[in-house]
Parts: sequence; C-alpha cells; structure tokens
Amino acid sequence: MKSTMFKAVITAALLSMSVMAAQAQEQIKIGYVNGERVMRESNLAKAAQAKLEAEFGKREKELTEMDQRRRGMAEKLEKDAATLSDAQRKARQREFDDLNVDFQRKGQAYQEDLNRRKNEELQNINERANRVIKQIFDADKYDLIIQDVAFVSPRVDITKKVIDALNAQK
Repeated sequence: MKSTMFKAVITAALLSMSVMAAQAQEQIKIGYVNGERVMRESNLAKAAQAKLEAEFGKREKELTEMDQRRRGMAEKLEKDAATLSDAQRKARQREFDDLNVDFQRKGQAYQEDLNRRKNEELQNINERANRVIKQIFDADKYDLIIQDVAFVSPRVDITKKVIDALNAQK
C-alpha cells in the first residue's frame, strides 16, 4: 500500500512538473512601444518636422515681423498720445487696430493650417509605425504589443527596435 501511494505521489509530481514545463514553454510574449518616443526620435518624424518648418517658416517670419511692427506702433502711440491732436490719435489708434485685427486673423489662419499639416504628418508617421509594429509582431511571434501605458519594464520595451525598423525604410 505504501509503495502504491509512493508511486502515485511520484507520478503526480512528475505530471505536475511536465505541466509546468509545458506552461513555461508557452509564456505570453509581450512588447511595449513608446509612441511619443517614436514620433520624436525616428528619422521619419525628424523629416516631417523639417518639412513643416520649411513649409511654414516664411509665414512664421512674416507674423513675427508683423507682431514687432504692431508692438512698436503700440509703444509709439502710448508715448506720443499726450502730444497728438485728437484726430491724429484716433487715426493712429485706427491704424493700430487694423494692424492688430490683421495680425490676429493671420495668426489664427497660420495656426489652423499648421495644426492641420501637423496632424497629416503625424497620421502618416503613425500609419507607417503601425505597419512596422505589425511586422515585428508577426516576425517575432508576439502575443501582445501595447502602446502608452503608465508603467513598463525595460525588458519588454521594443521602441528602439521599432524606431530602427522605421529608419531602415525608404
């Protein structure tokens, strides 16, 4: 009876160890991608930023010059207000108001255009990054790849791998 019980315990232990070994071989493979870092460090993101700067640099410079002109006009109006006639002061105030309205309108249009183009570029980068992540997912047989979490172990961070794969693309 003791020998049957001993054999049963040994068999159960061996069975348990084989189940644990099978489970160990089937561990879930998880990866993490820091999307913000991909958008900041990839060559694609840097090229998009340079493209936007080239596309909007002239307008930004014009707005900066217009703002300086507007500020100078406001200072001059304030400084000269006491010595100007009522008609001159009103004319300068109207000129300043017109410039200010024009500046505000152009600034708003600039910001809307810039935001629209940034979103287009970010969408393009995001689509390409997602394709690369999918390729890595399939090639390396991941069970789960997640983005943007509160805490993550560097052991599962594959962001550099994604950036390198994006940079390798033409």
